[in-house]
Amino acid sequence: MPKKTEKWRLLIAVIGALVFGAQIVLLSAAQLACTPTRPHTEGPFYEPNAPERDRTGRGLVVSGTVRSAFDCALLAKARIEWWSASPGGQYDDEHRATQLIGIDGRYRYETDFPGNYGRPLHLHVRVTAPGHRALVTQLYPRTGQASIVFDFVLRK
Repeated sequence: MPKKTEKWRLLIAVIGALVFGAQIVLLSAAQLACTPTRPHTEGPFYEPNAPERDRTGRGLVVSGTVRSAFDCALLAKARIEWWSASPGGQYDDEHRATQLIGIDGRYRYETDFPGNYGRPLHLHVRVTAPGHRALVTQLYPRTGQASIVFDFVLRK
């Protein structure tokens, strides 16, 4: 039968392990928090109610996830709206789209490389999800770039 002091040492060791384990869990949870995507101007060419589709051209593929800044969880039922200039540098209905994101929080969108109209080449994006603030931002592909992987992170 263990002595009384041995039982206390064992109890203290168990408590210490539990406290240390709790600190690791808290640290891991803090590391999971995602940095929110920086917003950018909407610009004058946004039009709501774009057709639901995942492609408005060929040559530039944008893919990634939609996440919560609160806990970095994937956001189901997010909505992404895209609009950009055509290869000729004009905004038109052919380069507008709405995507409804499924339960996996992932998206894939393909479009033409945006044309130049006096600004750096860019795509406009508006992302919404239940329980989170709307995000409006822009993505800037480099000339000749064929794909962008980007995670949109929304604030609660």
